[in-house]
Amino acid sequence: MTTPSSEITDLFLTKISDYRLDTIYTASGSFVLNTYVEGWLLDSIADFEDFCDQSLTYTVSGSIVEGQFTETLNMTNKLMLARFMVKYWLQKSVNDILQMNLHVTDRDFKTFSASQNLKAKMDYLNSVKEELSQAIMDYAYHRNDWSNWKNQNYDV
Repeated sequence: MTTPSSEITDLFLTKISDYRLDTIYTASGSFVLNTYVEGWLLDSIADFEDFCDQSLTYTVSGSIVEGQFTETLNMTNKLMLARFMVKYWLQKSVNDILQMNLHVTDRDFKTFSASQNLKAKMDYLNSVKEELSQAIMDYAYHRNDWSNWKNQNYDV
C-alpha cells in the first residue's frame, strides 16, 4: 500500500489557516486543492529526502490520478513533510507582492502597515525555518544507531 498526497495535505492544512486555500477547496474540491499545493509537497520532499529513513519516491498527480508515494510513510515522516510544506506556504505569502498593496487611506499609515506586515511575515518565516532545522536534528538524532558509537565505529 502507498501513501497518497492527500494524507500529507490534510496534515498540512491542520497547521495553517488560509482563506485562499479554503476557497479553492470550497469551489473546486480536494483534488484541485491537492494539485495546487503539490508544488510545496515536492519542495518538502527535496528538503527532507536526505534525512528521511523511508523512500520518498513520489509519483506526481495526473489529470485524474492523485499523487502518491511508492511506500507507506509512517506518521513521523508525514508530519515532517507537512511541517516543510508550512515553510513553503509561508514563503509564498512573504513573496506575494499583492500584500504590499494594503489599501488604507492615510499614506503614512499605509506604508508603515505594509512594512510591518512584511516584517512580521519574514520574522515568522525565519522562526519556522529555525524550528525545522531543530526538527531535522532531532529526527536524525533519534534515528542514529548509537551501538556503533559505543564501539567507536563512527563510519557507519
